[in-house]
Amino acid sequence: MATTNDLKNGMVLNLDGVLWTVVEFQHVKPGKGPAFVRTKLKHVLNGKVVDKTFNAGTKVETANVDKRTMQFSYKDGEQFIFMDLDTYDQIPVSPEVVGDAAKYLLEGFEALVAQHDNAPLYIELPAAVELVIAETEPGLQGDRSTGGTKPATLETGAEIQVPLFVTTGEKIKVDTRDGSYLGRVNK
Repeated sequence: MATTNDLKNGMVLNLDGVLWTVVEFQHVKPGKGPAFVRTKLKHVLNGKVVDKTFNAGTKVETANVDKRTMQFSYKDGEQFIFMDLDTYDQIPVSPEVVGDAAKYLLEGFEALVAQHDNAPLYIELPAAVELVIAETEPGLQGDRSTGGTKPATLETGAEIQVPLFVTTGEKIKVDTRDGSYLGRVNK
């Protein structure tokens, strides 16, 4: 148990048996009346975001979430198999839990796997990953009508927008949060 005064971003709360991650919180002390805490909570399993207000000092139940760095080993049918780098245990993770992270996963990539009662809750990739462009059209010199970008397919199958000068076979850095191009990687 903790109080609303102890809230931090990323903390997981157990509200009525449902796990919520604190995305944002703000302590508010109005001129009149008692202080309160305005929060933005994200449902751990389905990603739904809600706003919730607590009175300051209210007790809230925290959930024990085990976050470990694991390596993506392989895909077995629909399941993604991750290996714990400390114990070498392999755990299956469903596609629903992996979510959009699947677009940027290659064998051998490391990710943070959050578990509660040995059930995977979500996957957290590094902010940026390095991937090779599998296919992209050659850029036309002087074509700036599209803002200087073109579609490119990554080695994972994900499609992103890249600058016109990027070619097939180049290794680039991609932001895993929004799929944006961050730059070339020097070989």
